[in-house]
Amino acid sequence: MADIIYLDNSSTTKPCAESIECINKCLKENWGNPSSLHRLGMEAEIALNSARETVADSIAARADEIIFTGSGTEANNTAILSALKAKKRGGRVITTAIEHPSVLETVKRLENEGLEVIRLKPEKDGKIALSSLENALTKDTVLVSMMLVNNETGAIQPVKEAVRLTKSIAANALFHCDAVQGYGKLPININRLGCDLLSASGHKIHGPKGIGFLYCKKGVHINPFVTGGGQESGMRSGTEPMPLIMGLEGAVTALPVLEKQLLKQKELFCFAKSELLKNESVVVNSTDDCLPYILNISLPGYRSETLLHFLESRNIFVSSGSACAKGHGSYVLNEMGLERKRVDGALRISFSRYNTKEDVQSLCGALDDAVRQLRKA
Repeated sequence: MADIIYLDNSSTTKPCAESIECINKCLKENWGNPSSLHRLGMEAEIALNSARETVADSIAARADEIIFTGSGTEANNTAILSALKAKKRGGRVITTAIEHPSVLETVKRLENEGLEVIRLKPEKDGKIALSSLENALTKDTVLVSMMLVNNETGAIQPVKEAVRLTKSIAANALFHCDAVQGYGKLPININRLGCDLLSASGHKIHGPKGIGFLYCKKGVHINPFVTGGGQESGMRSGTEPMPLIMGLEGAVTALPVLEKQLLKQKELFCFAKSELLKNESVVVNSTDDCLPYILNISLPGYRSETLLHFLESRNIFVSSGSACAKGHGSYVLNEMGLERKRVDGALRISFSRYNTKEDVQSLCGALDDAVRQLRKA
């Protein structure tokens, strides 16, 4: 099989060697139950504690503030539903219209149960204006949920400033941040960011699928999402998936120095944008200050699904938007007010630290061919 050029890293990433090695070692050598009182259980518990420390250190948190979950989606659901259940009262919930479906569908569920939900719309650049948040905040706001990085455009949201604004108007409100697309790519210091709850996922940083985590600030009370044997300090019962947790630790340990890697990614991002714009059919939807791991483009007049499959025939893999949208049009680009042709012809190119300029050149050549052949058709 010919080498593939994988440019859909916002959907999922290829597990790194360090993560695979940690998974295999756990399956072969350290497969005990961390809750067991004998030696094998104690060895597993030591490994579990080490992984929790590693993850906590990566965001400057305390180990007892990390709850392992089965995914970023579960972490988002836990944060929102458990936090509001703990409040035991109604109130206003504020989120954005461009959140991941795991947030949007969860708040929709709350809305159907009678809570007031406000969805903030983005500006043309894909960012949420702080003035719109300020206008929506009231003293009876109980929760604000805002993503750190948009998964389709790479727009970095003003979470730090939004937290400060929220606390100044609604002091008792909890602030949740979906950091699934930002974790492992942007430096995150949870104390500087200031949020009460933060979600992340393993398979976006070259770790395994089936593992994520929720940061829950010390002193913040949320109700258990899954009950049973009391694992994860009572917050997520069920025997811990140790191979996946070890795989996550391996991926976190393998992360490069993020500040240095951002510079490299910015160089690749700018190169890709420059090369792609040589094709007169291409327009760019991502802004220059977005996370340089995501580049959203459009070829107005061409269907994104047709382009995607043309590229796939060349062993080049991109996406037409969020993988969770399952082929539906981008609600994110619609919310940004882009014209229909631009939305219909959108492609999301998402990089990892393993992508190269040669990958970009192959993509550009294939898109040039696609435009010529599809125009004839």
